[in-house]
Amino acid sequence: MDLLIVLTYAALCIAVFKIFRIPLNKWTVPTAVLGGIIVVATLVLLMNYNHPFTRQVRQAYAVTPLVSEVRARVSSVEVDPNTLVEAGTPLFILDATQFESRVERLTAELEDALRNSDSRSAGVAEAEANLVAAQADRDQASRTLARYQAASSAFSRQQIDEASQNAQTAAARVAQAEAALERARAEQRPDGDDEDPLVVAKRAQLAEAQYDLQNTVIRAPTDGFLTQLAVRPGMMAVPLPLKPLGVFVHDEPGRFTGAFRQQALNRIQPGDEAELTFTALPGQVFAAEVIEVLPAIAESQVAAGDRLLGADAFARTDAPALVTLKLAPGQDMPDMPLGIGAQAAVYTEHFHHVAIMRKVLLRMLGWQHYVYIDH
Repeated sequence: MDLLIVLTYAALCIAVFKIFRIPLNKWTVPTAVLGGIIVVATLVLLMNYNHPFTRQVRQAYAVTPLVSEVRARVSSVEVDPNTLVEAGTPLFILDATQFESRVERLTAELEDALRNSDSRSAGVAEAEANLVAAQADRDQASRTLARYQAASSAFSRQQIDEASQNAQTAAARVAQAEAALERARAEQRPDGDDEDPLVVAKRAQLAEAQYDLQNTVIRAPTDGFLTQLAVRPGMMAVPLPLKPLGVFVHDEPGRFTGAFRQQALNRIQPGDEAELTFTALPGQVFAAEVIEVLPAIAESQVAAGDRLLGADAFARTDAPALVTLKLAPGQDMPDMPLGIGAQAAVYTEHFHHVAIMRKVLLRMLGWQHYVYIDH
């Protein structure tokens, strides 16, 4: 970059000296050199500060480790690696025998609990009917006793005693019916809920078993593909984050992250024009746009631990700031592997006319990608 500017200035000076026939002496030559140093330094500083450049750009993409939520053996792999699939497409099928059996068992237990609940409800209704009948008998016996006692002269002592005994017996039957009703209600709703707790528990267990059964089919979380697929039927899938079945790559618009010097933070703003040139695509430059400047620098993070931080933790103060870029609309890249490297230049609104120098230099760098040597 600096060499190009120096050579351009040198060619310009030679042309001026030739055209205007300026003599080469101890005044003209030092003046041209000193002027060149000032001009080159000024242009380079203006360009670097207002239109920053970085060679450290990489395409960032998100992946999801596919971790089974149940422990089961893999029955089949439903997709080919590196093949784009839609969200919800089955990727792996696990052996569902034990989960199907559990669903069937809990379904039967739930039906049994519902029948028992219905029978307990019927028992409550029967106990209520028995109570009503016992209360009616008690009231009838009480009225008969009261009538006999009111007309004691018309009834014998034995009849009055029998009526009194019948009234006491009817009252005892009412007490028994009330006790039976309380027992029936307690068996139906021990805690007073509207629904039988046993039925609620069985229904929850069945829902959990059905959820596990559904998880024997591992599906694509979004549109994307599996790569480096090494799972084969017969392998064991376990619900451990350290043992995923594979890594799912999401089909999302490509984003590029560049590491810029911290001095560039004074100029780079979201929405600024940018350009990218890729090592894998020599001679091509793509228009881009700044999305955001990441609000944190990873090298300065502090995490809770059992040791205090020393000076070494802050030794690096020149860690680059990360800037996210995206291709401008209409900029279609050829099919390339995700994660390819690139170089980027950002053109801010400050000293915009100096940006032509950066654009020329970026294109020259793109041409240089044609030249490489394998060791």
